[in-house]
Amino acid sequence: MLIFLFYFLFFLIITNKAFNMSSNQRDNVSANSAEAKKLDLRMNEKKCSWASHMTNSPTVIVMIGLPARGKTYMSKKLTRYLNWIGVPTKVFNLGVYRREAVRAYKSYDFFRHDNEEAMKIRKQCALVALQDVRAYLTVEGGQIAVFDATNTTRERRDLIQTFVKENAFKVFFVESVCDDPDVIAANILEVKVSSPDYPERHRERVMDDFLKRIECYKVTYQPLDPDDYDKDLSFIKVMNVGRRFLVNRVQDYIQSKIVYYLMNIHVHSHSIYLCRHGESSHNVEGRIGGDSELSPRGKQFAHALRSFIEEHKLSDLKVWTSQLRRTIQTAEELGVPYEQWKILNEIDAGVCEEMSYEMIQKTFPEEFAMRDQDKYHYRYPGGESYQDLVQRLEPVIMELERQGNVLVICHQAVMRCLLAYFLDKSAEDLPYMKCPLHTVLKLTPVAYGCKVEMFYLNVEAVNTHRDRPLGKIPEDSALILRRNSYTPLSSHDQVKRPRLYSAGNQPWLPLAPTPSALMPEGRQSQVSDRVIGSLSKVTVSCNQSPPTLVVTLCLAFPRLSFGSSR
Repeated sequence: MLIFLFYFLFFLIITNKAFNMSSNQRDNVSANSAEAKKLDLRMNEKKCSWASHMTNSPTVIVMIGLPARGKTYMSKKLTRYLNWIGVPTKVFNLGVYRREAVRAYKSYDFFRHDNEEAMKIRKQCALVALQDVRAYLTVEGGQIAVFDATNTTRERRDLIQTFVKENAFKVFFVESVCDDPDVIAANILEVKVSSPDYPERHRERVMDDFLKRIECYKVTYQPLDPDDYDKDLSFIKVMNVGRRFLVNRVQDYIQSKIVYYLMNIHVHSHSIYLCRHGESSHNVEGRIGGDSELSPRGKQFAHALRSFIEEHKLSDLKVWTSQLRRTIQTAEELGVPYEQWKILNEIDAGVCEEMSYEMIQKTFPEEFAMRDQDKYHYRYPGGESYQDLVQRLEPVIMELERQGNVLVICHQAVMRCLLAYFLDKSAEDLPYMKCPLHTVLKLTPVAYGCKVEMFYLNVEAVNTHRDRPLGKIPEDSALILRRNSYTPLSSHDQVKRPRLYSAGNQPWLPLAPTPSALMPEGRQSQVSDRVIGSLSKVTVSCNQSPPTLVVTLCLAFPRLSFGSSR
């Protein structure tokens, strides 16, 4: 009886505590409801992307440096790259806010540190820009905001640090340091002469005024101090346009991606030539993918491409191809060395390889409709999506940023992805960019963009472009969520066909036989018994420790794979 009373009293005490705790929790929930709604809004508006998971909290990239040091150049290129890989990014240029506040720019006197009225205006512009940064990262679904301004004083950077902490953002500083007078002068003449601050476009006056503006900033400039004051900050110093770098406390994956990209871009005069292979036999038949050879007109284009290179005197040109025959045969006619890149292979159409669009629509009507719903994210069964292709091509972009003149002989989907990076095209527009056969595109990077020239080599070819579907296609979330670029390849319909072989290898087989199918019947039964016995043993160890399952399986069956076969 005493034991029963003891347990009864204990139950009442626990129940009372639980009630009090639940009351406190309800109070906390109601107090934080506004913040929770804001968070839900941001999460719901974010686009689902593999790169969306690079950051576990929004990041503010803060540019630092005197005028004419390439800050805006780096800001725009970095934003273009991050958006291309799927991370929503936006530049907030403080000069734009200043021009809205002060409509008519008169002279460098506005930037003197003892001009109190101008200093108030400049600080207010910075605060307004930071409020827009907050709205972008918390309401509009952005993940990275680039705060493009001089930010040359510790006072301004401390203000930004306070703003970042109040909003639970991460921050990464990018300081551009340059003491090369030739580089500074070239930057002023190339970019600042056409600035809205100087509508008269008088080169000498612009140069004189801007150099005096730089001197105004130098009076109060406080560079980042990696040894003392700023030792705990995450930042990269870019010195003399990429000749040297200083990296300090990189703290997450997205910051490492930023550092990786900034260390690969180089400011130098060069051009990139993009073209597709010559017309192939599959192009003539209307089939996608495959590893077909050039048609007669495709061979004619290869000859015309050689004449094009000779006419433009591209003697120092590097030539890159994929490992598929149609690009290799095109490059062979040029009579110059070339490099084969497997990652330049055409998008893998999986079970739809070597089929026409009419055949796909008839054989796989559901797949055909899914691709029209969201062509960028749609992944072929056992194949790739455009988003997968962008991931695959990232090393090519890095090399193109580092190299001199390069000719890339590639494929339609690959060319679209490369063009989308240089021309800053969205994921919605990328799969529908026109890349006709027998046409060479010359891309020349300029100050804040890319100049494009198109050369048609007067060799007829079929039109392989498929226009964006007209009208609104009815949304069916069940179809889209069943398989796309951010859904694991684990559904039953994932029939993986082997990728087509490169030139010189054996031809494609419909389905590769399993290793057990190649064994004698007696051997198959022995292996089967061993597999069943091993799996029963592994099942026991799985209850003890999940890693034991993986290790044991890998030791017993070296060819056994887990997850995606890609």
